[in-house]
Amino acid sequence: MKAAYTRPFLLALLVIVADQLIKTWVHMHMSEGQEIHFIGERGMLRYTENNGMAFGMEFGGAWGKLFLTLFRIGAVVAIGCGLVYLVRHKFHRGLILTVALIFAGAMGNIIDSTFYGIIYHYAPLFHGRVIDMFSFPLIKGTYPAWFPLWAGEEFVFFRPIFNLADASISVGVILILVNQRKYFKHQTLEATAPNSEVVEE
Repeated sequence: MKAAYTRPFLLALLVIVADQLIKTWVHMHMSEGQEIHFIGERGMLRYTENNGMAFGMEFGGAWGKLFLTLFRIGAVVAIGCGLVYLVRHKFHRGLILTVALIFAGAMGNIIDSTFYGIIYHYAPLFHGRVIDMFSFPLIKGTYPAWFPLWAGEEFVFFRPIFNLADASISVGVILILVNQRKYFKHQTLEATAPNSEVVEE
């Protein structure tokens, strides 16, 4: 396999393996809800199982869970095909690697929701829960009395609990948004001068 294919898929494989190793360690060594603090109250491992979409949202019970998992599988296949397309058409290397990060993150969570129910004996195929563990509640406080809707309630930033796969997706998306001019410069120049050779920086 050419290096152009090897590097992005090797990166994806490393992220997937690391994600699964972390999830397996957390599941084997922690009980759900248990916390291990490594930056005091501002950074910790907190074992959480996500039964639905992002931030723990549910989606239509068992049938909704099945649909969500199958939809995720379709999305991963589409991202994988897109990654191959980017490599074959020599898109910017940075774009290829960031899409590889998104692919790896999506694949990591698909493994959970597809197989974890069977592996850990609590649900059938496609009905597993995604294991989350990283929590960084950097700022805590209380909304003032004059604040609409949430007056007097607890305020936490950053509240979501996530895993390495989630972080991989987020980093990939952010990098594409920040670097889109650079990532798509090759195609823009090609469109304006289709007969000229474009040299990637």
